[in-house]
Amino acid sequence: MQQPRIGFVGVGLMGHGMAKNLLEKGYPLTVLGHRNRAPVEDLTGRGAQEARTAQDLAAASDIVFLCVTGAPQVEGVVRGLMAGGHEGMVIVDCSTSEPTLTLALHAELKAQGIQLCDAPLGGTPANAAEGTLSAMVGAEPDAYARVEPVIGAFATRVVHVGAPGAGHTMKLLNNFLSLGYGAIYAEALALAAKVGVTPQTFDSVIRGSRMDCGFYQTYMKYVLERDVNAHRFTLLNAHKDLRYVNNLATATGAANFVSASVKNVYAAAEGLGMGGWNVPQISDVVAKLNGVSLGPIPQEDADGAA
Repeated sequence: MQQPRIGFVGVGLMGHGMAKNLLEKGYPLTVLGHRNRAPVEDLTGRGAQEARTAQDLAAASDIVFLCVTGAPQVEGVVRGLMAGGHEGMVIVDCSTSEPTLTLALHAELKAQGIQLCDAPLGGTPANAAEGTLSAMVGAEPDAYARVEPVIGAFATRVVHVGAPGAGHTMKLLNNFLSLGYGAIYAEALALAAKVGVTPQTFDSVIRGSRMDCGFYQTYMKYVLERDVNAHRFTLLNAHKDLRYVNNLATATGAANFVSASVKNVYAAAEGLGMGGWNVPQISDVVAKLNGVSLGPIPQEDADGAA
């Protein structure tokens, strides 16, 4: 059976590893050119083709994956793909986007014979490179049957969570939980420091207990070892995702006491100029606001902490 032709838009931190795994699994791949040439050239060196425009990429692809920053970028790319789209094409949005936009684009594309699936991801750039991501997929059953084996090239756990829009909804809930933990850890560590409990002592109690988890471990790897690459997801992106959570609550009329407060923690970090820092570094932002320190600020970030 002939493999579907795959297009990929957004070969950045996550997308490069995903695209590399698609190539290694034997899928013919076309990538959209990007201002960051290094990942594009690495993939073309491995056998991928490069398209100059989204229209050209759509014309050369049966299934197109998107892995871009957020909803405005998703809409812009999809509009470009429409120009070269063809009946039977499937677009799979792996970005963290807004469910309301997903539903609107799905309806518009379906009228043209194009399916839209939302398949946001769980995991890190390291998981993307290893092919061990998780994916939560919102899709109509026939579209899911087509994309599920392809997503399996870079994800070891693929869950069909419902109709289009359900994947992005589940991803926002997932990120609310993780970023909420990040804010709670930061406040707990700052309070601990105020009363003389070191991060090392704090960790000696939590690690291995029922409150331990993978997110906690990468978060605390930064806190304890000052490793800025332990968990690579910026505070800018965290704030964006939490705005989407709050938008979803507003759209559905839900009371969202906690997510509103969590959003404001990350909004404060961005407002203070630390948007480029990674999520575990919210611990340093909250510590500073409380007049304490959890450890030295890495030199590359020291200017932003001034």
